[in-house]
Amino acid sequence: MTRSELIAELALLHPHLPARDVELIVETIFDEIAAALTRGDRVELRGFGAFAAKKRDARVGRNPRTGKAVDVDEKSVPSFKVGKELRERVNQSTAHNGKLERFH
Repeated sequence: MTRSELIAELALLHPHLPARDVELIVETIFDEIAAALTRGDRVELRGFGAFAAKKRDARVGRNPRTGKAVDVDEKSVPSFKVGKELRERVNQSTAHNGKLERFH
């Protein structure tokens, strides 16, 4: 599902909200998660999962084209750990009919 598909689906589920408001809500949530990760904060959504920025140490890598050693700087990368409820729902749906039920 893409961001625009998510917005369209939420707009259908909540017809009392204008599509522009739904788009603003989704963009605000994503922006706040990104801002928290940029600050080094962890974002936990109970039952869904947790986003965190993990540090990757500097290392020596290889240029895949030439095979030459290349220094790779230290960096932070976003990571996601799925929550128990979401993991169980995904496992349950794949065991049955492949369709997820909505979160309540």
